[in-house]
Amino acid sequence: MQKKPDPCSFIIFGATGDLTHRLVVPALYNLAAGNLLPDKFCVVGIVRKGMSSEQLSDSLMQGLRKFATRPVDEAIAKRLFECVTSVEADPRDPASFDAMNERLDKLEKARGTGGNRLFYLATPPSAFLPISEQLGRTGMLEENGAWRRLIIEKPFGTDLASARALNAALLKLMDEHQIYRIDHYLGKETVQNILVLRFANGMFEPIWNRNHIDHIQITVDEKLGVGHRGSFYDATGALRDMVPNHLFQLLSLVAMEPPARFDAHAVRSEKAEVLSAIQIQSEQEALSNSVRGQYRTGRVGDTEIEDYLKTPDVKPNSSTETYAALKLTIDNWRWAGVPFYLRTGKALTAKRTEIAIKFKQAPFAMFRDTAVDRLSQNYLVISTEPTEGIELQFNTKVPGPAINIDGVEMKFRYKDYFKAEPSTGYETLIYDCMIGDNLLFQRADSVEAGWQAVQPFIDAWRTAGGRGLQPYKAGSEGPEAANALLTRDGRSWRKLG
Repeated sequence: MQKKPDPCSFIIFGATGDLTHRLVVPALYNLAAGNLLPDKFCVVGIVRKGMSSEQLSDSLMQGLRKFATRPVDEAIAKRLFECVTSVEADPRDPASFDAMNERLDKLEKARGTGGNRLFYLATPPSAFLPISEQLGRTGMLEENGAWRRLIIEKPFGTDLASARALNAALLKLMDEHQIYRIDHYLGKETVQNILVLRFANGMFEPIWNRNHIDHIQITVDEKLGVGHRGSFYDATGALRDMVPNHLFQLLSLVAMEPPARFDAHAVRSEKAEVLSAIQIQSEQEALSNSVRGQYRTGRVGDTEIEDYLKTPDVKPNSSTETYAALKLTIDNWRWAGVPFYLRTGKALTAKRTEIAIKFKQAPFAMFRDTAVDRLSQNYLVISTEPTEGIELQFNTKVPGPAINIDGVEMKFRYKDYFKAEPSTGYETLIYDCMIGDNLLFQRADSVEAGWQAVQPFIDAWRTAGGRGLQPYKAGSEGPEAANALLTRDGRSWRKLG
């Protein structure tokens, strides 16, 4: 039985935005439906001038009906939205934050939330620090008998220098334990299950090393193009948007050492340690060990996707990548010599997120007098999209008098074994913020270690400009050059189903 969080106020900056409507509010509803919200609770939406609490509540209800992951129980929704209050505040107007603090004090007394406040910055990254500074100036981040926590969405910085500067600025305003750098990928059951799979099963950990594993592939492919996010995406690109956060979170869980205890400090320390062990490449090495691409007009399923360069708010001569593939190595005893291949991109043939662990090939000598001339590859595949599950590929004998061997798959699917309600991926993360468990959130040193590993690729691609940018057709599996990243090592990408 999960415990209920302490009474608190849930304060959303960006309450009228897409993220709030599409993910945060449906997650709050799912928590309410599961009886996992505090008994004394209120939602405060920070808005610009002119929006009443009733208007905000109606807007959020419309968002819930549109984006809910399960049928909406009107009684539960009504109880949730009855506690919605709109408050005007703008970081460009410091006085509005003083007024906001007074309004929150009165609201908390009326609601009995005890002064506990969870601030959610569902805003563009440029607003993270201005909002935090005003919260700090007004004393709203001070913990005097009540907790104060801050949730920050990705991207956390745009390179190593900006991530360090943002960390330093925030840590002047509050302590590390108050900062929750959120990544919705870590809310997925299968991602959290990586730790259980590795450390709660005696069969895996003894072979989870360079003696038995040939290489590891991490794939996060998306079918959608950039859409209406041209301005943001053209200034960001696939590398910054996905690798230091989503892909590195998956990498750290797969590659980390066993923590001494299953608690936030021990787990986050091991994750930071393995990210800091990624070998830092020179710019020349980064160019050699990476591929970047940009999609051209094509069809994904029944959807026609136009050339990236024709996307609104994208520069007509942009060299921003919509696809990135990297080869990384980790310099420690467990992983020395084992390459990690990462790939992510937009407008690809399928939406797919998986980690494929490729085990070393078995020797063929014992089969030299049979018809067998090859063995299927042994993979352990952890998939989070489109279906959450785990798959093991191994060899077995085909029935009959002759020794014929074929590869087979053993599949586990969450939906087949557990009756779990569909979710947004944010439910666990928001709940953990409320109970003060930061195990699934990045720490400052982990963020900076990730950017440090990525920085050579950023610098090399900036220097190269458009040189080396590979075009690929929307609806394909990405640029052909990505295959060469593995074939030169005698390997190949696992074909995505």
